[in-house]
Amino acid sequence: MATWDDVARLGAQLPGTELVVKRDTRSWGVKGKAYAWERPLRKTDLDALGDAAPEGDVLAVRVPDVGAKEALLADEPGVFFTTPHFDGYPAVLVRLAEIDLPTLEEALVEGWLCRVPKKVGKQYLEERGTG
Repeated sequence: MATWDDVARLGAQLPGTELVVKRDTRSWGVKGKAYAWERPLRKTDLDALGDAAPEGDVLAVRVPDVGAKEALLADEPGVFFTTPHFDGYPAVLVRLAEIDLPTLEEALVEGWLCRVPKKVGKQYLEERGTG
């Protein structure tokens, strides 16, 4: 189970990450482009999800494309979900209480890679032996 402190700690480890607090919600981004943000469910989300709506904290995370989004939704439906608001948009919603720390870190890094210059992302991956 992950917490907002885990999101903040992992986000702070990614080069160039900026924390922005607006209307009591946090987002993590690079040069003004968010890759992860707090996403309280709205009434329309709750109506669309019905009984499947999670009760806990929800994190939104950018993904490379809609294909990657569909793969996450299919692979881990207990962790990742979406709402009609995000149809066609490359982001997934995360049940924070259901995601383990390695998966959270992977999701944040993938979201971050969508926002940083390719050179920065490549260097980061190479330094960690994953690029």
